[in-house]
Amino acid sequence: MTGLLPEGFDDRLPPFADAAARLERGVLDAARLNGYEQVEPPLVEYADELTRRLKAGAVRDAVRFVDPLSQRTLAIRPDITAQIGRIAATRMAHHPRPIRLSYAGPVLKLRASELRPARAMRQIGVELIGLDSVAAATEVVRVAVDALAAVGVKGLSIDFTLPDILATLAGDLAPETRTALSEALDAKDAGRVAAIDRAYLPLIEAAGPFAAAVEKLRAHDKLASRLDGLVAIAEALPEGIGLTLDPTERHGFEYQSWVGFSIFGGGARGEIGRGGSYTIVHDGGREEPAVGFTIFADSILESQGRSVERRRLFLPFGTDAAAAAKLRTDGWVTVAALTGDDTPEAQLCTHVLTRHGPEPL
Repeated sequence: MTGLLPEGFDDRLPPFADAAARLERGVLDAARLNGYEQVEPPLVEYADELTRRLKAGAVRDAVRFVDPLSQRTLAIRPDITAQIGRIAATRMAHHPRPIRLSYAGPVLKLRASELRPARAMRQIGVELIGLDSVAAATEVVRVAVDALAAVGVKGLSIDFTLPDILATLAGDLAPETRTALSEALDAKDAGRVAAIDRAYLPLIEAAGPFAAAVEKLRAHDKLASRLDGLVAIAEALPEGIGLTLDPTERHGFEYQSWVGFSIFGGGARGEIGRGGSYTIVHDGGREEPAVGFTIFADSILESQGRSVERRRLFLPFGTDAAAAAKLRTDGWVTVAALTGDDTPEAQLCTHVLTRHGPEPL
């Protein structure tokens, strides 16, 4: 027995599993204080139901299999947002809008990406369903910032994007031309963009610091309302948040509509969260706007490396139970010796209880 796991899967051991639980609870608590109530969708559901609730993008990278009971195809969720859309469109269709929901749970990808080699991970997030207005988007971005600050993530920056910018500006182009232009913009290939239509080169050149990028895009009258909305969101954020704008970034924003954003910080190599506005499809084809975000807990925890600290108090053999309970009430994690020769070092403790009280080792 080697304990070998499949590629893309890993065990999370102490103290990192504890740190993950604290991170998850902290984000959900911050969301709850802003009115977002938690839901818990199942890990598996019917594949066709999972893939039809988000208007602009089918759920990809789902592991599928046939249910031996129903003989229908089931899917293990690769993302929880589509499930929140299903809940809003069915179980909570009668609920007054907007609905504020939060969630946390594992997801499974069929394939890993080069940037994210893990196939199994945990997502934490919130969704505001029934509105995708500037006010709604502002609230969601602020909740994301508040939640990350509450769990101690520092050095936050937000990169905004306009996922439907090409549809807004190039709706009159032939479909094949628009597809080629979209591919060129995705690749940030200025040469190819210029060969198709030089008028779209400023979309690449605008990427950068938020204020300067917005001013460059003001030349496009069709973007006025979207830019005004972005500015309103940015102005509502706390000071010290780094802001950039990459108007043509679409990777990871396949189902977002007028606004999308990526969150960076905490020393992580890549993004630690992503969100934006999108559309939920109800039975019968009715569409409903929504906006939300997802936090990638694994990215935050990976950035901490081995800096996750234990704070454990060793209780010598025979310590009074009432005294131990009082220490736990005071916030200590206590580890009781079960034999007389047990030691703080063996129990990975940072402090020991003496007659003078807790003392560091």
